[in-house]
Amino acid sequence: MDKINIDSVNAIENAVITFDEEGVVMHPTETCYGLAVDIFHEDALRKLYFMKDMKEDKPLSILVGDMEMAQEYGVFSEKALELAKQHWPGALTIIVPKTENLPAYFNKGHETIAIRISGLEFCRELVQHLGEPITTTSANKAGEAPLYSPMVMGGVDLLVDGGVLEKKAPSTVISVIGDEVKVIRQGELEL
Repeated sequence: MDKINIDSVNAIENAVITFDEEGVVMHPTETCYGLAVDIFHEDALRKLYFMKDMKEDKPLSILVGDMEMAQEYGVFSEKALELAKQHWPGALTIIVPKTENLPAYFNKGHETIAIRISGLEFCRELVQHLGEPITTTSANKAGEAPLYSPMVMGGVDLLVDGGVLEKKAPSTVISVIGDEVKVIRQGELEL
């Protein structure tokens, strides 16, 4: 496993190279450490599911770099757009109907996609440099507590070290279909 400091001038470039090589990157977010892969590499996704000991029918959410990218992969109603503009970038994950731009194998069997624009500049820059979404899932095994410190974890190809993070709840997750808003998980952001 390679390791680089988040403040290094090569941190973004090294992470993008790791994604291109179908690798897994552990990196800080505004809530906790996360595991990311390029969603357009099916083998990397399989590796991520294995590492987290997650069932393959459990959907993953994605990080995007801006609203334009979000709308490329999700169908946003007026209500969803309003909430996104109010709370993004930030700790709000919005579930909306997915578009056909996502690979067929990604969240197979699900008609929606959970999308977020991170409140951490590093995450936004990372996605912008890659030019496509990455997964956003906490760096832990399924059912275990999130990580707030950089740690060695089997299967991680690159660790972006952002130091010890302040302990915060994960992102709040809402589903927005048309005008109907449902809170799926109450997290850092109070709605």
